[in-house]
Amino acid sequence: MFKKLPILRVMGDSFSEELHPVVEEVPVAVIVNGRHTLTSMTSPVMLREFVIGYLYTERIIRSLDDIESIRIEDATVSVLTKNPFEILVSKKTVLSGCGGTSSFLDSTHLPQAPQGFQISPGVIQSAVKAGLESDLHVETGGIHIVGLFDKEGVAIRIVEDIGRHNALDRLIGFSLEAGIDLSGTFIICSGRISSEIARKCLIAGIPIVASRGATTTLAVTIAKQANLTLIGFVRSNRMNIYSGAERIAGAQTLSG
Repeated sequence: MFKKLPILRVMGDSFSEELHPVVEEVPVAVIVNGRHTLTSMTSPVMLREFVIGYLYTERIIRSLDDIESIRIEDATVSVLTKNPFEILVSKKTVLSGCGGTSSFLDSTHLPQAPQGFQISPGVIQSAVKAGLESDLHVETGGIHIVGLFDKEGVAIRIVEDIGRHNALDRLIGFSLEAGIDLSGTFIICSGRISSEIARKCLIAGIPIVASRGATTTLAVTIAKQANLTLIGFVRSNRMNIYSGAERIAGAQTLSG
């Protein structure tokens, strides 16, 4: 996930040659039914889970049963689906900094977030804190964290990547293969909650997303329309609930 590279460190008037950990970024090509579908700038780990999660959240597949085989060779992942002629996709390049792939997002066609449980603000705060204690995150300062937690606040899986959207796809792919019912879980992330994060959560059936960072107006609009609980600026004993407050114990339901 990282390599130690030579740097010249400056401390005041002093200069020193050192080795510093820098996260890896590699281009990964995804081939679906012989067609180049995606090139993603990503971290070189959990490529199988990443591709499954990506294909699922892009609605290229509807379930794991749609996949005939997955083959990973170096930085190329080849996928064969069971109904190749029914799945038409366009070639895309996903950069590590953005991760968004949809040129137009029609929020009216997104599913509603599942209902079913409440959690306390303390559970959210503890989960965010636990997720951000990743050794790689602390050591390099150049990695995003997305964590999957159950409704009791127990970590199911923590995933790291240079891009938060890629990390979420990995987590969703992992959950599909593990048979996890995501309606009883929530996710935490280290970066901004974008419309793409909200969209992927809704497609996967994740009802709550919380971040130590900010959000965007479009993400809030989508969350309100689909009743997704969206929480930002989770720090210490503070947080901002933008939508879906009824899932947070003790909170007043937000209007609009």
